[in-house]
Amino acid sequence: MEKIEIKTETIQLDQFLKWAGIIESGGQVKMLIEDEMIFVNDVLETARRKKLKDGDVVKIIDMGSWQVVASENDKP
Repeated sequence: MEKIEIKTETIQLDQFLKWAGIIESGGQVKMLIEDEMIFVNDVLETARRKKLKDGDVVKIIDMGSWQVVASENDKP
């Protein structure tokens, strides 16, 4: 599982996937959600604007898994 550092306290799912270079557009996220391929913390995700925080794990079937990691400056 790859760890992806974010520089904010939270990040939207679609923004996270673009930030990490996993997808190129919000349209791709919409299609993956419609095809029931995205899971956040092992729960099927239906909202592309789902707020992710430090420690959350995003899994896309047949693509991989990524963990959200807050930068040291943003950790409580």
